[in-house]
Amino acid sequence: MNNLVLLSGTASDSHTWNLVYLQLLLEEAGHRVINLGACVPPVLLADECEAEQPDLVVLSTVNGHGYQDGPRALAELRSRPGLVAMPVVIGGKLGTGGPEPVQANALRAAGFAEVFDDDTAITRFREFITTNALCRTAGTAS
Repeated sequence: MNNLVLLSGTASDSHTWNLVYLQLLLEEAGHRVINLGACVPPVLLADECEAEQPDLVVLSTVNGHGYQDGPRALAELRSRPGLVAMPVVIGGKLGTGGPEPVQANALRAAGFAEVFDDDTAITRFREFITTNALCRTAGTAS
């Protein structure tokens, strides 16, 4: 496989255990991972994406603010011509009230290739990263 995945926390999320777990999961699946860590501002995320040109960007959040932070990060990525088609997924605790289909659907509508926020999130994420969804030329997964 050997795809490059850029893994990042959201701007307001200081949690790191989720990032370590996801990095190990991605590496176990055969992907190379750049883990930017916690509290990554959208501009830094976009700068790193421009520099590294990953096959996939994974945003993870635990603090319940992914629904607010995710679209800001995605808007910064999409504002840069070389990053318009880059697949971006988001997962974790997106809202403070737990999984809400309305929020997940809004994030998909905003341009996230997939949203992982419920009891099936890890299973679906594993399936996602083992498909050809990481190929930038293949477009986004549904």
